[in-house]
Amino acid sequence: MSKIFVDACLGKETPYTPVWMMRQAGRYLPEYMEVRAQAGNFLNLCHDPKKACEVTLQPVDIVGVDAAILFSDILVIPDEMGMDLEFIKGFGPKFNDPIKTNADIDRLIGGEEAASKLTYVYETIELIKKELADDKALIGFTGAPWTLATYMIEGEGTKTYNICKKMMYSNPALLHKILAKVTEVVKFYMEKQIQAGIDVVQIFDSWAAAIEPSKYDEFSWKYMVEIADYLKAKYPHIPIIMFPKGIPAFLDKVYGNFEVFGVDWSTPMALAKEKLGDKYVLQGNMEPCRLYSKEMTTECVESLQKTMGTKRHIFNLGHGILPDVPVENAIHFVKECQRVSKK
Repeated sequence: MSKIFVDACLGKETPYTPVWMMRQAGRYLPEYMEVRAQAGNFLNLCHDPKKACEVTLQPVDIVGVDAAILFSDILVIPDEMGMDLEFIKGFGPKFNDPIKTNADIDRLIGGEEAASKLTYVYETIELIKKELADDKALIGFTGAPWTLATYMIEGEGTKTYNICKKMMYSNPALLHKILAKVTEVVKFYMEKQIQAGIDVVQIFDSWAAAIEPSKYDEFSWKYMVEIADYLKAKYPHIPIIMFPKGIPAFLDKVYGNFEVFGVDWSTPMALAKEKLGDKYVLQGNMEPCRLYSKEMTTECVESLQKTMGTKRHIFNLGHGILPDVPVENAIHFVKECQRVSKK
């Protein structure tokens, strides 16, 4: 059975424009909060294939999206490379041993050895595929090497990225060494996700906007393209989505062998279509806070439909859904996307 989301990624005709939401398996769903409470904490939930499978499937059943996205976290990669990760309630992720020197990166596990430790992720994918309806796609994902490196170097989330960027300008060789090592792990990690059964890959560069335009390709995009090239050489049938957040100023510098470009909410969709619409299917890009209002949601969905038409587009938010959004508003978004785009 064909999957509408996969067909849309490949630019094929679909009966309506498919829709999913970043962070759709998450805290806005009471059902998710119940499972998370049973798990004890966020990392335990990521490590438990049965529970991770359950929360992955929840938004498909409850909200009606056209694709499930694997429930996990981007930071399981550096965690399994040997870094000391903890999630602190009210604070977020923290690495107690951030990378500062060549010796710090040398002690980390690399390549296929690190990727092979993420067995719980691959088991989760296998469980999801057994339960997911045949017409629904499963999206696997990874953080981009730059986004992963920011956490590994800063040790936690940051608003200034000053430690990373100090390294970028004063010791670029060390930053490239970190990025190259992470890239190798990500290649094998995504390959193993594909082997376990995912239908589409998304690479998130959540912190793309932290890099000035003249340095973006060198320190982020080229590594994302390297991952895409590796996967395309082996799995040409698997669509790849690139999502760099906050780069409207350098859309014309986007290149690479992938199918879908994720457009964040700060980028006008018409601009993305003008610059990239001939080369890539575009995904996005409703401002997530519009979900607080059904009226504002409908306004945006209709505007996106007017801009994009019924081809080469996937409805999504321009970043992740927020925890206090009413579930009925998320359902309204999905139904409106389907209503305006039905052929």
